[in-house]
Amino acid sequence: MVKLTHVRKTFGSIVAVDDLSLEIRRGEVFGLLGPNGAGKTTTISMAVGLLTPDSGIVRLDGEDSPSNPASRRKIGMAPQALALYDDLTAEENLSFFGRLYGLSGRMLKERVAWCLQFVGLTERRRGLAKTFSGGMKRRLNLAIALVHDPMLLLLDEPTVGVDPQSRNAIFDSILALNAEGRTVVYTTHYIEEAQRLCDRVGIMDHGKLLALDTVDGLIAAHGGKSVVTADGPDGELRVETDDPLAELARLHGQGKVSHLRLDGPDLEVVFLNLTGRHLRD
Repeated sequence: MVKLTHVRKTFGSIVAVDDLSLEIRRGEVFGLLGPNGAGKTTTISMAVGLLTPDSGIVRLDGEDSPSNPASRRKIGMAPQALALYDDLTAEENLSFFGRLYGLSGRMLKERVAWCLQFVGLTERRRGLAKTFSGGMKRRLNLAIALVHDPMLLLLDEPTVGVDPQSRNAIFDSILALNAEGRTVVYTTHYIEEAQRLCDRVGIMDHGKLLALDTVDGLIAAHGGKSVVTADGPDGELRVETDDPLAELARLHGQGKVSHLRLDGPDLEVVFLNLTGRHLRD
């Protein structure tokens, strides 16, 4: 559905995306995971035609270029910076963006009603966007991305600054859209979101793609060993092992340890192993 081949983008002396090649399959939820400044948003912006790569090729749905307006009609994008008009109601926001995509009359009315219902804002359809909570604004942002019924959704940090209820509602919406056959590209630096939602995950840093696989595949390749922790007569005992069940059985069989605990590698461990543990500003 999306193919980037040796794509590079710089801003002055800053290399935002560096020789990135990536294929996103039709019908999958693809996670693009990375620290702040990793190049995720720049990658998404090139995929939708907002930015032109300095070099390399971007193709949508086979051979279409995102610079072609007809190709961009296939895309719905919910940007990290909210794309809303604060002094319009939720209904007016959706109608405005729907008309930009050529919708009118009964079709526009039906799509606006469907989107409001889908994100749980029907009862607030006549409320001004500026009166909405952060979570409601994020849900309206998602609705706007859906108003023209696209098959490809690009969601850039769609849960930033939202409450747990709205965050969970957004998750449910994404999974429901994917169940309908839509392709979803999901950028985030929240690791648990990628682990919960995504069929495959690409991990970026410094503009490069460091690894790409299923969550289980990434953990197997980059997660490292499991850690078995036990309280013994001489204090806490920690053992790194490739066979945690055997190690648990061995420690239990000694009869001198208590409070056995197993910590297996997860996507967070993979992320830190690949991108480092130092702070990013």
